[in-house]
Amino acid sequence: MEALTISLTQVSQVQQFVNTVNKYPFDVDMVSGRYTINAKSLLGIYSLDLNRPLQVLIYSDDCEDLKAELREFMA
Repeated sequence: MEALTISLTQVSQVQQFVNTVNKYPFDVDMVSGRYTINAKSLLGIYSLDLNRPLQVLIYSDDCEDLKAELREFMA
């Protein structure tokens, strides 16, 4: 499992993030405070407080490609 801290401040960033994580077969969760949602869910992400940094949990040991694609969102 890998953990990243990201920031999504614009609608276009949220859409790009969801499109990116949906390309990968493994599970990805997003944590904000005490809430954990499926990071592949656009509606789920909009239910979080996007004014704060978000933690992304990637449930795979072979996720270097995804981490490279998410680098632009890292806080």
